[in-house]
Amino acid sequence: MRKRIWNPVIMLCFGLMIGFVSRLLDIYTTNLGEIFSQMAIWILMGTLISIYSRTAGKAMLNVLTFCLGMLFTYYLTAVLSHGVYSGSYMIGWTVFALCSPVMAYFAWFTKEKGMFPKIVSVGILAVSVLSSVLFFNRLRIYDLVIDGALFYVLFFKKIDRQEGLDDYRF
Repeated sequence: MRKRIWNPVIMLCFGLMIGFVSRLLDIYTTNLGEIFSQMAIWILMGTLISIYSRTAGKAMLNVLTFCLGMLFTYYLTAVLSHGVYSGSYMIGWTVFALCSPVMAYFAWFTKEKGMFPKIVSVGILAVSVLSSVLFFNRLRIYDLVIDGALFYVLFFKKIDRQEGLDDYRF
């Protein structure tokens, strides 16, 4: 079952859908639009996609296709709806999407044993918290909820990975 869900084609479709919905939330709601404009929610989603991917290589591909699909439909919907969007935000989110495979690679390792995965987990959580403060001026209640969920996923959620797999291949 997991093999069918966590693949690049499904992640692309999921990204396309989320990008469209996210843009509609920006247009028609205040709070939900604000939440989906923050980096923390995307860090959480990328982390979830990464850790549930079968291998580190597949995590990279799954997260990249998700992010590119999301960006494509978000900005396509913005153009088609004659919405306002910032060129600097578009560039920033594109850079984020293009860097996402590297981040996904490291996020995948957070469910392995040892000190390195714990250090990576702390780094992911720190970036999520700091992105809210540095880019959006403060932590909000929903940031705390999202970062709390990220904390649970990184430090307490168990992921069952089969023994004996060559986990570094695609």
